[in-house]
Amino acid sequence: MKKSLWVAGALLFFAAELYARRPNVLFMLTDDQRWDAIGLSGNKELRTPNMDRLGKEGVYFRNAFCTTSLCSPSRASILSGLYAHAHGVVDNFTEYPAGLKSFPLVLQSEGYDTAYIGKWHMGEDNDEPRPGFNWFVTHKGQGKYYDTEFNFNGRKRRVVKGYYTSVVTDMAEEWIRRPRESSQPWCLMLGHKAPHSFYTPEKKYRDAFEDHRFPYPETAFMLDDKPDWIKERLSTWHGIYGPLFDWRKDFPDSSPEAVEDFAAMNRAYWATLLSVDDSVGRLYKLLEERGELDNTIIVFMSDNGILSGEHGMVDKRTSHEPSIRIVQVVRYPGLTPAHQPKVVERQVLTVDVAPSILELCGAEPLEDIHGRSWVKLVHRGDWRWRDSFLYYYNYEKQFPYTPNVRCVRTDEWKYTRYPQGDGSPTRHMAELYNIEFDPEERYNLINRPKYAKVVKRMQRELDEVMKDVGLSEENDKMPVDEGIKQDLPDEKIR
Repeated sequence: MKKSLWVAGALLFFAAELYARRPNVLFMLTDDQRWDAIGLSGNKELRTPNMDRLGKEGVYFRNAFCTTSLCSPSRASILSGLYAHAHGVVDNFTEYPAGLKSFPLVLQSEGYDTAYIGKWHMGEDNDEPRPGFNWFVTHKGQGKYYDTEFNFNGRKRRVVKGYYTSVVTDMAEEWIRRPRESSQPWCLMLGHKAPHSFYTPEKKYRDAFEDHRFPYPETAFMLDDKPDWIKERLSTWHGIYGPLFDWRKDFPDSSPEAVEDFAAMNRAYWATLLSVDDSVGRLYKLLEERGELDNTIIVFMSDNGILSGEHGMVDKRTSHEPSIRIVQVVRYPGLTPAHQPKVVERQVLTVDVAPSILELCGAEPLEDIHGRSWVKLVHRGDWRWRDSFLYYYNYEKQFPYTPNVRCVRTDEWKYTRYPQGDGSPTRHMAELYNIEFDPEERYNLINRPKYAKVVKRMQRELDEVMKDVGLSEENDKMPVDEGIKQDLPDEKIR
């Protein structure tokens, strides 16, 4: 009997010691935050001191990208480390597969107290708890900037009055303060609604950028060498002459005066992020007060980027830089000391997040995934790190404004083609950009004889990165491109 008690005590002591060495995880995810919508990027007008602080005390991944610029597929890639064709969440209406592992599920199985609070956005009409989380609070669909109805652990639904960002931050603080064994690590994922359309700033920030000018980007009028589908998109739901997520009531409107609608939309977009920055500051302060700051892996990132007038487009989905490039910062002294911040220039992807967090937590790795842990890359560099990656998107009948996209990006070049999806010859012009010297993708070089060899090389590179994730022309299934449509999408799914 005494021996059994001694063994039980020893096991409890060992578990406590194991937990004590394992960090907490605070993962904050924004929706549609552009890579340059943060002060760390060099943006002098949008002040985000709390987001910036994480990078100034941790790691700023300057070249972070999503593998599909669409909310649900990207979120599933973050959780699983897989591309969309492998995890199966190929649109904004598909559930994360119940039997598919995720990094929170692994942490939960290893004793972590796990929670998800906020916008889940996989399965539009389902607000029930998902596997991998001991505590789960979300809502159906997009939620509302004010007074959203939340489902609390599948037990009750109620409207929580107040501004979304503040409300979910209140919930996050309350959950972190919950009593648990001091030795038990925790993992909290906080899903923000901001800065997703329809942009509604918190009242105190409504006029924050009233005096800031937002002209159409110069590239909006540099379309002569671009594929025709980009020009056809100008007056649609995803074009600068369209409704601009209801900021323009009379459309299409290509008049010079209509730029003011565009400016109003962008002012509101930026203003929603000021509340997110407040949220980051509140949670940082709470961890500091609790003595948990330096034992917590803080990840702040966006699921995808968004076009804001570039090439005459709004929204995302395309392979252009503002669409695929994301914000990603990580603060954790176990990755780099707070007084020795680092900036990583290599290309990191959404699929790299899960394996990296699990490695930092000393947890069992996910098997047979596409992503790679960037821990070694941050610590001492990794000469085997990727030099190129695959980006893709599949045509959606609900949002018929972007064709099928297959793209490869290196540090110097980006090549994109637009397959029909039925095996017939592609009717869209391809795109080739020298990203190193033309980061705004002003000049499509695809038809210039001087770059014919580059085109061939990038076509081969595209085949290689597709092969790396298990895709080929034979098994790369996609919808048939039915062309750019002018009709507005159903109001229920906007």
